[in-house]
Amino acid sequence: MFERPRTGERAVLVRLGLGAPVDPEDLQEFTQLAVSAGAVPVASVTGRRERPDPRYFLGSGKAAELAKVAHQSDAEVILVDHALSPSQERNLEKLIERRVLDRNGLILDIFAQRARSFEGKLEVELAQLKHIGSRLVRGWTHLERQKGGIGLRGPGETQLETDRRIVAQRVRVLTRRLAKIQQQRETGRQTRAEIPVPSLALVGYTNAGKSTLFGALTGADAYVADQLFATLDPTVRRILLPGGTTVVVADTVGFIRELPHELVAAFQSTLTEARAATQLLHVVDASNPRRDEQTQAVDAVLEEIGASHIPQILVYNKIDRLDTPPRVDRDADGRATAVWISAERRLGLELLTGAIAERLSRFARRARVKVPASAGALRSRLYAAQAVRAESSGTDGSIELAVELPDPQLLELARTAGVQILEVQGGEAPCAPGNGYLQSIAAASASKLR
Repeated sequence: MFERPRTGERAVLVRLGLGAPVDPEDLQEFTQLAVSAGAVPVASVTGRRERPDPRYFLGSGKAAELAKVAHQSDAEVILVDHALSPSQERNLEKLIERRVLDRNGLILDIFAQRARSFEGKLEVELAQLKHIGSRLVRGWTHLERQKGGIGLRGPGETQLETDRRIVAQRVRVLTRRLAKIQQQRETGRQTRAEIPVPSLALVGYTNAGKSTLFGALTGADAYVADQLFATLDPTVRRILLPGGTTVVVADTVGFIRELPHELVAAFQSTLTEARAATQLLHVVDASNPRRDEQTQAVDAVLEEIGASHIPQILVYNKIDRLDTPPRVDRDADGRATAVWISAERRLGLELLTGAIAERLSRFARRARVKVPASAGALRSRLYAAQAVRAESSGTDGSIELAVELPDPQLLELARTAGVQILEVQGGEAPCAPGNGYLQSIAAASASKLR
């Protein structure tokens, strides 16, 4: 049994092509992942197999080659760009006598380094515990069974059972804490929903330039780095669009191909910013030759977290690397669907903010609402959101307001106690005033408002 090192940065990268040769772009992305985790790649091993080997994943011949490369390069850790089973990790460690980490474990390690908020740290820890729960045996192979003979009777499985019990208890504690935090977040979201401000969420493939764009739009001092998963915890700021519309912008975590499912499940509450947004800004690295594949990978994750129904604007970033001028692409109906910009050079930002304002106005509606005289706080919030277009007083002391709001925010307003919807007009889909309006959009908006 080898002594597993507690630290190690010199890494050998392993990537197999299953049924096809290894794509150099995949290996380059995995190299970026390793560097983002703090590793120093010293060698790489590639190959091709029709299907994974049950014992080593790589096959016995390729595993022996990997062991030789690891010894020659004096590597301390083996990073495999695939999801390995616990037995495959254990078998590779025994053969190579080096610590082995698969793709999921590497991404989890990066997230553990980047988490800053209390909730983010809890979510990463929960995902890590679930990931390593079935891999505890790797650290206790010398206690896997009882040994016979005087002086050789050890605790055997007792240590493994103890470790598993500790992990299970910690998982239960974290699950309860996150459930409480999620409840508090939902309460806060409902409170914010009373302030009818449209929300934008920046989503996209990792390292597409979301944080740079966030800083350019909001002026916030967001952390920006040329590395994968530079941003983990979401950041929210308010901006003013052309025409005086106020919106809230959220910078979220970047996505990546083959994102571990346990990580997506653990970060459901953090991804609320994307699921609850009025509009998604899907940031794409226009200079990346695989931008179409990356766009599909992001759409797949959005589908997984329940955000695929939210309207999107594609934002093709980094056009300065293509010598392409800023522009707006429109569909057959004249609706802005994509904007080409450079967030770093601040090129085309006015086109982007204009397209956002245009898209928001397309599904915003003008409405006359009646609020009681005691609803001064609600009236102030509507004015703060710059949603009020006119105001008049009723004979009974009530206040009639002419407002302009997107459907979800107007529906929230209609559900507020004491508020009456007198008339609704505008929007892409016309509907009748009053209760007819509520009936026409309740079904479409219910999933967003839960």
